Amino acid sequence: MSKVVYKKVVATVSAAILAFSLSACGGGSQETGSSNNSSSPAPAPASSPASSGGGGSEAPLIVKFSHVGTPDSPKGQGADKFKEVLEAKSGGKIKVEVFPSSQLYGDNEEQEQLLAGNVQIINPSMTKLVKFNPSFQIVDMPFLFKSEEAFYKFWDSEMGEKMFAKIEPNGFKSLGVWGGGAKSFTNNKRPLITPEDFKGLKFRIQAGKVLEAQFKYLNASGVTIPFSEVYTALQQGTVDGQENMMNNIDTQKYVEVQKYLTLSEHGRLDYAVLTSKMWWDTLTADQQTMIQEAMDEATAFERSIAKGLSDGSFKKFKDEGRYEIYEMTEADKDKFREALKPMYDEFTPLIGQEFIDYARTLE
Repeated sequence: MSKVVYKKVVATVSAAILAFSLSACGGGSQETGSSNNSSSPAPAPASSPASSGGGGSEAPLIVKFSHVGTPDSPKGQGADKFKEVLEAKSGGKIKVEVFPSSQLYGDNEEQEQLLAGNVQIINPSMTKLVKFNPSFQIVDMPFLFKSEEAFYKFWDSEMGEKMFAKIEPNGFKSLGVWGGGAKSFTNNKRPLITPEDFKGLKFRIQAGKVLEAQFKYLNASGVTIPFSEVYTALQQGTVDGQENMMNNIDTQKYVEVQKYLTLSEHGRLDYAVLTSKMWWDTLTADQQTMIQEAMDEATAFERSIAKGLSDGSFKKFKDEGRYEIYEMTEADKDKFREALKPMYDEFTPLIGQEFIDYARTLE
């Protein structure tokens, strides 16, 4: 992953993006860490070497970008920005075809299809990479990153590059990390302020040992339920609560079946932008540079949109007053860090002490 100073780009686009993003709060966001996306129509055939491989052909280089988000979600808008920037930067010599909403592949298929050469860029949840490198479990470690800025600093650093480098033998190359948002808790039983408040409650979780352990050490339990079934599970009392990023909590209308919202920002739900290392190595140096520069600009754009949607959803909750809201202080979070210390003892050896230690230094 290249090191990019995003501040300059964000400064020029943030004001316009924020206004646009807030107006879009009602739709588009979806969780993609869970495996509930169905495949759409038969996949497009892989591009021929002349159009999708390295540079000698006069025909434009075709780059197929497949993702599971809707067109108006942050990742959907980020993909469109990448297309816009790269096609302009290349003077039409590179053409980007964006396939949103699982039009080509669901999130359980896209990695395989990327390696098969049927698409050139995908944008999966970071948790999808755990099977290739257990270090990616770091995104689910609770109360580790002190802020959104700290989270992005980690992935834009040499440590982030090092973690992604470990999946290159599996055929993947990272082009960036896109934002989804910080996760917070909702439930229908009581305010969640201290670790003791979680005792005996059931929470919906995505699949994963780290998330199971998180609730175990809080004397609660985690139940794996597909994203599309969460509302019904909350409504019927199958589970008492759930954890998710703010815009998902908003667009999925959990306020209709949940009473309490705790702004904890204890974990993350974010996305890797990946290409095939084999395909990347067929490109010319100029093509690689243009693609990475366009992706860097799209990354800054997408992160700003994600932030705007998150802030807009939380403001909506406060203005409406339908949730009883508690905002955790840093002192509150320290109590959780202490309660969950055994969890860190369990998973740090799998993730890597150097990654955990570095993340803790970031503000």
